[in-house]
Amino acid sequence: MKYIYLIAWREYSENARTKGFWLGLLLVPFIIFLSIQVPVWLQKKGTPTRYYVLADQSGSLAPVIEVRLDREHQKQVLADLGEYARKHLAGTNSAQLPSLDQFISHGGEAVYLEKIQPHLKTDAPPFKSPRREFHPVPLPGGVQENADITNLTGTLRPYLRGEKTIEVNGQWVSLSAAILIPTDIEKQIVRPNQKPARTPTGIEYWSGNLADTKLRDEVEQAVGAEIRRREYLIRGLDAVAIREVEQTYVPIASLNPKKEAGQEAVNRTDVIRQWAPSAFVYLLWVSIFAIAQMLLTNIIEEKSNRIIEVLLSSVTPGELMMGKLMGIGAVGLTMVFSWILALVSILTWKTGNSTEVTGQMLTVLKSSNLIPMFSVYFLFGFVMYAALILALGSVCNTLKEAQSYMGVIMMLMMVPMFTMTFIPKDPNGVLARVLSWIPIYTPFIMMNRIMADPPWFDLIGTTILLLVTAAGALWMAGKIFRIGILRTGQPPRLLEMLRWLKR
Repeated sequence: MKYIYLIAWREYSENARTKGFWLGLLLVPFIIFLSIQVPVWLQKKGTPTRYYVLADQSGSLAPVIEVRLDREHQKQVLADLGEYARKHLAGTNSAQLPSLDQFISHGGEAVYLEKIQPHLKTDAPPFKSPRREFHPVPLPGGVQENADITNLTGTLRPYLRGEKTIEVNGQWVSLSAAILIPTDIEKQIVRPNQKPARTPTGIEYWSGNLADTKLRDEVEQAVGAEIRRREYLIRGLDAVAIREVEQTYVPIASLNPKKEAGQEAVNRTDVIRQWAPSAFVYLLWVSIFAIAQMLLTNIIEEKSNRIIEVLLSSVTPGELMMGKLMGIGAVGLTMVFSWILALVSILTWKTGNSTEVTGQMLTVLKSSNLIPMFSVYFLFGFVMYAALILALGSVCNTLKEAQSYMGVIMMLMMVPMFTMTFIPKDPNGVLARVLSWIPIYTPFIMMNRIMADPPWFDLIGTTILLLVTAAGALWMAGKIFRIGILRTGQPPRLLEMLRWLKR
């Protein structure tokens, strides 16, 4: 055992001194931080203001669209004010957020700020109102709103293509979209059981950005609601009463029978808990693959440089193999658990800055067995796959030779990735249970099922099977490693390696 520990320490220390180890140690936490923070930054600062023109030849729908877009902006203002209040109210003061309708009708941002001003901390910065996501601009000079739609479109094309710009408050900006409402829009309304004389074109929405459809969706919903309101009036119906009826509903409470009595209500934390294993499956896959690849590179490099022959003059092949397995495994554990520690630290920091979702994620990590089970499945999964890699590396002389074998292993390892999002939807279904009992998939599938309380028979049985398979893989790897590590020339065929197992 002394030589195994010495080899393990040598492998660990040599890998820990490499730049790649430290890059992996520091880069992944940085990526975790960016994956949490960047969407927030992009939402607030990264998305540019979309400038659009609205030509309403009917003269009746433009105000409806503008009210809808302003309401969406006020919703963002209210959300930012709530976050501002949580961060900067002094002591135990808390500001009750009004509903959006109350916020708009009672004066909006100015009135709310005036209300909470006496309770703010002395060092609280001034509130910065979010910029508008969509900004209307007048039609360019010389463009007539009541011109023929075809001519109007032709005139606006250069602005929509970015060939021309429009001046807004002394700044020249590009036009993101054009909304053209024809004069006869009332005649183009599609009604049930009424076949129109011709295919209606309706409202024309022009934009070169096909990926961002938010403005188009807002216009569609605003106009649709207004058209339905008018239909109520035409048919002699009370639009207000119908709207009240439309807003009448029976609430549906989501309850979890597995929770304690009185606490069965499902909240967002429960949803996060259900999907959190998928993230750990991905981390498990990346870590096992990356560390096994490190082990393969290490063996082949030492074999091609004849270092293996020097080492085998002092230790047995079994001691060398186990030492490498333990050393590289310790490197992997160091990296993985530094990543998990970084994740917990980042979530703790974000929770301290009043981020609701990160607080719920942190609660899930602390109150569940995700991290302990991840440790178990990482350890057994690494041993099993590392044994395959050790056997593979011992019979190959170059990385090029090993790639063909690695391709097969990669194909086998892709199955858990393909099923990663399906398993949480049916964690105790036939597919999940069958894959759980296939040892090469057990760490990934059981990790994905762990929050769904799988049957004890599956949990214990698959773990024992995984442990036996890992031990069998080590035994097989030891047999092949003992013969293949000093072998040169072409890699042996599969039948030849199977014969080695009988020696």
